[in-house]
Amino acid sequence: MTTRERFHKLMERDSSLDRSPVVEWAMWWDKTIQDWEAEGLPKNLNDEELFSYFGLDSITQFWFPHFTEDCPQPESKFVGPGIVQDEEDYRRLRKFFLPEDAVERMKDKILSTIPRHEEGDTIVWYTVDGFFWFPRELFGDEAHLYAFYDYPELYHEICEELLNWQIKQIDAFAKYMKADFMTIAEDMSYNKGPMISKALFDEFMLPYYKRLIPEIKKYGTKVFVDSDGNVSQMIPWFLEAGVDGILPLERQAGVDLVELRGKYPDFLFIGGFDKMCMFREKEDIRQEFERLLPVIESGGYMIGMDHQTPPGTTMENYRYYVKLLKEYGERACKGRK
Repeated sequence: MTTRERFHKLMERDSSLDRSPVVEWAMWWDKTIQDWEAEGLPKNLNDEELFSYFGLDSITQFWFPHFTEDCPQPESKFVGPGIVQDEEDYRRLRKFFLPEDAVERMKDKILSTIPRHEEGDTIVWYTVDGFFWFPRELFGDEAHLYAFYDYPELYHEICEELLNWQIKQIDAFAKYMKADFMTIAEDMSYNKGPMISKALFDEFMLPYYKRLIPEIKKYGTKVFVDSDGNVSQMIPWFLEAGVDGILPLERQAGVDLVELRGKYPDFLFIGGFDKMCMFREKEDIRQEFERLLPVIESGGYMIGMDHQTPPGTTMENYRYYVKLLKEYGERACKGRK
């Protein structure tokens, strides 16, 4: 059974599945790799070499570039205003946004991935910036939240242009390969819940989701939303929009995946493993797998870190984590049968 077959059987809850895919969907922090290189990990390994080194299955992501390479940058990526403050700024800088050659810019990686994807050796997913994420990139964090009220017409204009561009790029990508799943990047929650109200979601995001998602699904691609923080309250919002699943399900933000599975038995999940236990003993790592076992057995859930493997994780603990990924991935399939 190939890695791709395992992914699809897992998401479809196919009882013939022999084990879950063993993947690191979020890769690793650069500082985590630096720590491991100090422990003896060979230096400068690429993603595929790291997968092989740790005995992981292959997964390949394509994040569509939403800006030209010469796009002006804000003074700070994370603090302060963005590069757009009003309608005049948006129209003046529009030529730097949503490049028509986005997929072609990834062509070399696409062409090198196609044979492995066709053989089933790698899971392919792509990411587009969502209708919360992309405007935030333009306005900056604080001004973005005011933009719903200060510039509602501009906000809709941005989302309309983003939507039309996304559909074109998704169609262009599908001419090369049909992705197994994709993520709409949003990051619209913090540890207390969503950053916006349901009313704002319904007005400024839901209409575009409802037009975008059918264009994705026509290629057989599963649709996930990527939002850090506590996403529990938003799952009904995404269900209404036609979303299939969500990641990364951060435990430290208060997400209880066992509870969510009980409430939403048909929703798909990726992530959910409490990365903080990687700093503790091996028994703590195993107990986290035990906590999640009912969800693993329920199917429709690809277990993985609830974000990137954090710096301070020893290679010994990480190897043990990978060992348990395989063990519980097989055990859950036997449990379902």
